[in-house]
Amino acid sequence: MIAKLELFFAKFLPSPFTLSILLSLITLILASLFGDYPGKANPIVSTFQAWESGLWNQELLVFGYQMMLILVLGHVLVLSSPVNKLLEFITKGAVDTKNAVVLVSVSTMFMGFFNWGLGLIFGAILARKIGEKSARENLNINYPLIGALGYSGMMIWHGGISGSAPLKAAEKGHLHSLMRSIPPGLPSEISTSETIFSLSNLIIFGIILLVVPLIFRSIKRKSSSNLEASRFLSFDHLKHAGSLNRIESKGESIHPLEKNNILTLIFGGLITLCFFVVYGENLLQLNITPNLLNFLMLGLGILFHKSISHYLASLAKAIKGASGILIQFPLYFGIIGVMKESGLAVSFAQFFVNISTEASLPIFTFISSGIVNIFVPSGGGQWAIQGPIVLESASKLGVPIPKIIMALSYGDQVTNMLQPFWALPLLAITKLKASDIFPFTFLLFIIGSIIFITGLLIF
Repeated sequence: MIAKLELFFAKFLPSPFTLSILLSLITLILASLFGDYPGKANPIVSTFQAWESGLWNQELLVFGYQMMLILVLGHVLVLSSPVNKLLEFITKGAVDTKNAVVLVSVSTMFMGFFNWGLGLIFGAILARKIGEKSARENLNINYPLIGALGYSGMMIWHGGISGSAPLKAAEKGHLHSLMRSIPPGLPSEISTSETIFSLSNLIIFGIILLVVPLIFRSIKRKSSSNLEASRFLSFDHLKHAGSLNRIESKGESIHPLEKNNILTLIFGGLITLCFFVVYGENLLQLNITPNLLNFLMLGLGILFHKSISHYLASLAKAIKGASGILIQFPLYFGIIGVMKESGLAVSFAQFFVNISTEASLPIFTFISSGIVNIFVPSGGGQWAIQGPIVLESASKLGVPIPKIIMALSYGDQVTNMLQPFWALPLLAITKLKASDIFPFTFLLFIIGSIIFITGLLIF
């Protein structure tokens, strides 16, 4: 089965950039034909206006830049000697595909449950380090499989500690603020003890944590051959210090201050000190934000490099992988703008709500959330659009509000395995293509969907 999937995706799956263009065209056509723009006469003009507004939405552009920094600063940090040695120690036991599968899947999903940003960058970097180890030691590890598992944290993030919908629902008065008219019996907030830390959610997470490595440990012998990391990675950088020294020797003359560690110790230490002063309370509350991650990685990255020139050499290596985010994220922002302004996202959600009963509403919410996520790959944005609809329906049909929140979260997160938007940082770091990992992320989607739907039916 896996070999057939590999052939299928290799033949038919376009690049993430091409896919973002196709999704943009589909969204523009659907919005022009079926969009609802109250008070506006020309739907085509309104669609183009919504598209342009989404492309250059300032809040989303800030978010896109944060994602670029997470990718670049995380990669720079890994290229420092202390972190590189730590990762080599962590990956010491990854001597074959089976061991690597367990290490990457379990650790990445734990990180993803703790925080989506940590899971995203940690999984990508861990997969990359195992690929480098495999190539150096000729271990014959299935690198695309390991790369796909490095993305698995995005399959469980929305049901985790950084999940947008459960966290927003826990804010005092938030649920009422979403609604135009408040349904009878709708609480003003839902504690995370009823969503993220509920027994049902923790059991579902535990099952995924057990099932995924068990299934993927058996895949190697069923996969097509010649999937070693050496096909995908260039290894002139493996001897990191020598590599950076060669870069320095080829460049222009370097100022003496940039050759020693005086500036890195002073400035890196200052940023790190400032980080703990400013973000200490956030850490105690487990409130991990993109700015927090980037500030920490900036400080440690400078502190751990032995000179400014070494840091700049690492930066030059890392920044090459940011081109995908730079151009593709705005295209998805445009899609989000059209889906929101045209009412298409609401229409998708409303259709499934209209055919639901008390028993089927959580399942149809899961399905509709997954569909909307393909076009609106933002957990917070999706909750703002779809949340009011499912909350009102749950209140009318007598479905527990915590359950419907988690149904939306599960549907949103599992279709990340079909959506390359969040995979762009991983693809940039691992040097894999979307078609390399999608046979395995598709299987993750199937496994996750079965477990989540079963959990919604049982609990």
